[in-house]
Amino acid sequence: MSDTSQSSDTLRDIILWRKKRQCLLTLLTATATWVLLQVYQFNLLTLISYLIIFIVASLFLTGNLLRLFGKEPPDLSRVGISEKSALEMGNNIRAWVEEGIRWMFWVAAEREWFVFVGTVSGLWLVSRVARSVDLLTLLYIGIVTGMTVPAMYVKYQDKIERGEEKLKAQLKRYYNTVDEKVVKKIQNKVTVGEEREKKAE
Repeated sequence: MSDTSQSSDTLRDIILWRKKRQCLLTLLTATATWVLLQVYQFNLLTLISYLIIFIVASLFLTGNLLRLFGKEPPDLSRVGISEKSALEMGNNIRAWVEEGIRWMFWVAAEREWFVFVGTVSGLWLVSRVARSVDLLTLLYIGIVTGMTVPAMYVKYQDKIERGEEKLKAQLKRYYNTVDEKVVKKIQNKVTVGEEREKKAE
């Protein structure tokens, strides 16, 4: 199994709450970051600096304590991001961007109008929410939603799919009604008008 598939499997497990420790750690980290930046008004650079100070101080104390007890401190010279990992990360980002572009073209070319209307309505709703909520809060809401909605969907998948099918059928009925009562009448009027003009000529 490749590193890419392993990372995607890990992400899927975290989103679906299969790895509860990692899920809780992710939620706690996101919540702590949001509270520190939003509630206590910490600057992001200040927070990063404090975090680095904490890591450096911990490593310094650990190394000195190990030397004091006559043990060798851990070798951190090989810690780093490998070229393979960096390339895979870049390829993953490129794949996500390409998938997003393909999705936009698919929505634009989709003949079923409710797919287009649903997408535009969702994006409009996000833009309205973004007007009253700052980016950090929006990201935090996105993380919490991303970790709760998929898990709920998997749990209640059958009920949601049945409801979705009913909604699609109802929307198609509305569309057919509007098409028959409004669109076709307008088309008939236009056709009759063109025929009268041709006869007059």
